[in-house]
Amino acid sequence: MRYATDDHAPGNSGYDAELRRHNEVLRRAAGVQLHDHVLDIGCGTGQTTRQAARRARAGSVLGVDISAPAIGRARELARAEGLRNVAFEQADAQVHRLQPERFDLVISRFGTMFFDDPVAAFSNIGRALRPAGRLVMMVWQARELNAWDVAIRRSLGVAGGAAAGASEGPDPFSLGDPPAVREILQASGFADIAFTDVHERVYYGPDVAAALDWVRGFTCTCAILNGLDPAAVPRAVENLGVALAAHLGDDGVLFDSRAWIVTARRAETG
Repeated sequence: MRYATDDHAPGNSGYDAELRRHNEVLRRAAGVQLHDHVLDIGCGTGQTTRQAARRARAGSVLGVDISAPAIGRARELARAEGLRNVAFEQADAQVHRLQPERFDLVISRFGTMFFDDPVAAFSNIGRALRPAGRLVMMVWQARELNAWDVAIRRSLGVAGGAAAGASEGPDPFSLGDPPAVREILQASGFADIAFTDVHERVYYGPDVAAALDWVRGFTCTCAILNGLDPAAVPRAVENLGVALAAHLGDDGVLFDSRAWIVTARRAETG
């Protein structure tokens, strides 16, 4: 499940546009090779999957995501680009039966933070890796280090958590603590775990109207607005627009963010 969906993208916005700076960081960190067989977790509409497929020309890439519309769109885009070494499956990587020891590399761009049971999920993913196969994933750091989340919550009148009455949703910051993540991955059969700081800005659109439309579709924004008194919603949305306007520059609406590139290898057994 994504923190923001990419099926309502206005104009020059959208999930891929939002993460255009992060995407380049992940591409470099993954270092996909010509003959690699790659698994992309939480692939969405497949930008990272297709990107990997273009590099692994003598290999293959499989993208998985729980969203059927996203997978459908990913297949359309791959066909349009003429990519023959890429496939997509609607699947939950936590429980999906992946082919054992099939992949050289698992990648994910903010697609691994929402597992109900992280150890079970990463154990399942690890079994799909060949011995010493690599995991390269990008996850958000702690909530307070991400100005976009801080600004959204402050502008909507939220102090220290969700608004009163808002239902608890998936936590996009669940893998933000390195010691906790290291413990999860070690328990899941991974070794050589490392963290690299990623300090880039997220892009929400070319202007405030586009950014407001985009941000109102976020899972967290919807949960907060749904938890407010209906009479308070217009003022909250107005405050959100003001917060977005404060971050409007020549390049559009941009917010500071902090993420981790987490790398690991499947531990040798025997």
